[in-house]
Amino acid sequence: MKIAVIGGTGLIGSQVVRMLTTDGHDVLPLSPSTGVDLLTGAGLPEALAGADVVVNLTNSPTFDEASPAFFRTTMQNMLSAAASAGVGHAVILSIVGVDEVPDLDYYRAKVLQEELLQTGPVPYSIVRATQFYEFVDAVLSWTSDENTVRLPATPVQPMAAADVARAVADVAAGAPLNGIRNVAGPQVYGLDELGRVALSARGDRRAVVTDPAAGMFAAVPGDVLIGRADAVLARTTFLEWLSR
Repeated sequence: MKIAVIGGTGLIGSQVVRMLTTDGHDVLPLSPSTGVDLLTGAGLPEALAGADVVVNLTNSPTFDEASPAFFRTTMQNMLSAAASAGVGHAVILSIVGVDEVPDLDYYRAKVLQEELLQTGPVPYSIVRATQFYEFVDAVLSWTSDENTVRLPATPVQPMAAADVARAVADVAAGAPLNGIRNVAGPQVYGLDELGRVALSARGDRRAVVTDPAAGMFAAVPGDVLIGRADAVLARTTFLEWLSR
């Protein structure tokens, strides 16, 4: 198939492009560097001409109240161009539990993105993934100083970006789900415990202090961020990923 991957040069997108190409598909990585700007729509109709599938892996540049406007504009541009080009399948990457955290601006924005896809003119699939191992360092940095890292005990079930990319690639190469596929890592951690494992593996002597009010994920209730009963579980453990 001919598969266009918008955001095809990013962390997930570049791996999706490589995997789909290896699987024998004709893959077009699209980004501003290739002349396609999803925010303005520039270059999009030409890039989607003849495509069977479009995968949208772009992300808002901010996680605040500006993020809904980004997703509204980019999804409207993508869906309009895809429908005009006769694309038969549109895929986006979202977040497990995204519709259960209304207090977070970014999560509300991702729900909006899902809703625009679900009510749009193109058959669709949504891949909801848990948090990425690759983002653990960023999470640690939000509430840290030279001596301590403060984290809530929020349960998480993170996974490797490569496993996320594999899930997206598999869905893109299949028939439209017209629904959601949940994917998650193989193990559940408290976020504070995950921080301790990460720091220990890197010889970082800072102490992790459990603080229920620390950081963005303090606003996430209960077990929202862990995989659902129907989730496809990835194989790569956090310790395996750390050792690479």
